[in-house]
Amino acid sequence: MIEASGDIWAEAGRAIIAITTSGSVSRQGRAVLRRGVAGQAAQRYPELPELLGGIIGRSGNHVHLLEHGIVSFPVEESAWANPDLRLIARSAGELRELADREGWDRVLVPRPGCGGGGLSWSEVRPLLEQYFDGRFVVICAPSPEPKEGD
Repeated sequence: MIEASGDIWAEAGRAIIAITTSGSVSRQGRAVLRRGVAGQAAQRYPELPELLGGIIGRSGNHVHLLEHGIVSFPVEESAWANPDLRLIARSAGELRELADREGWDRVLVPRPGCGGGGLSWSEVRPLLEQYFDGRFVVICAPSPEPKEGD
């Protein structure tokens, strides 16, 4: 596993991008992609919430290959739940199996459950290390530049 800092979307089209998701689906059948990388993906690709919502409805809250080189990476059972370390570990294993099956050589993953989810990277990192090899790059968003006067 490689750790890096940067904009995950800078690699769009050149690497598989995992978006951290929940199992929540709206009454309209759309996956709830509210914040973080998932929210960014929904803004870039407005069809993703409906696509993922349908897949979750048929196949459950698992790692799924979507479109545009994007895969879902469940970290919580619902959009209003806290991230679950067991679910993150399961998702890491499923992503590894999918990468093996598809022959992917570069997969980018945000720090699952860490940003808005509130988990500590020190508790998530060992879970991912069990599954991720050198094909997997865990991206941490860069810290914002200090503003003048800060």
